[in-house]
Amino acid sequence: MSSKIWPDRAITVASATHPAATTETETLPAPAPELDDAVEADAHLDRPWNVVLLDDDHHTYEYVIEMLHILFGHSIRKAFGMAVEVDNTGRVIVWTGHREIAEAKREQIHEYGADWRMDTSRGSMSAILEPAR
Repeated sequence: MSSKIWPDRAITVASATHPAATTETETLPAPAPELDDAVEADAHLDRPWNVVLLDDDHHTYEYVIEMLHILFGHSIRKAFGMAVEVDNTGRVIVWTGHREIAEAKREQIHEYGADWRMDTSRGSMSAILEPAR
């Protein structure tokens, strides 16, 4: 006997052993995914992502404050606090939200440019994405 099964498509079953056998076609619904798989997939799509600014020695506090104010709309006070945190801990979460927007925010950091206040600054700061907890 030969059979092919495709979700949401007709399946054909024919007997190869009997020449007068008829072929029947029937449409069956696709099997439902297990609940855990569906919930996990939805959670992955909806999960918020952090944009994490990484510290370096080639950008001033003024640069960090200015960048965070311009790119993310943080107040000067909040941006200053983030500058202190990135300097002390090596990293700071500067934004959290949907992954596509987080990717765009990270690119904005990478494209912001060098710190004109420092001769050793050769480019933008670095940032990474990580799933929010």
